[in-house]
Amino acid sequence: MLYFQRIILFLIGEHIVKRDKATKFVELANKRVNKAIKELQLIGNLANRQNYEYNSEQTRKIIRALQQELDVVKQAFDVSQPGNDRAFHL
Repeated sequence: MLYFQRIILFLIGEHIVKRDKATKFVELANKRVNKAIKELQLIGNLANRQNYEYNSEQTRKIIRALQQELDVVKQAFDVSQPGNDRAFHL
């Protein structure tokens, strides 16, 4: 009987660990995605020509950098690969 109790406890414990990981994923995803959306909105504010002066090459660089990073995130969800630290500079 003790053997089966250990198996049941192990399975329950494994379920709790999986649930904790899923809960943590949802919690972090909500925070990080909302933060990214806010940052993207701030980048969008740069399009206001009354406040800023820029050329089409600068805007292409910004859009390209954002799209490349989004593509990396998409790929990471398809296949886990080690990430690189990437920085953007005009």
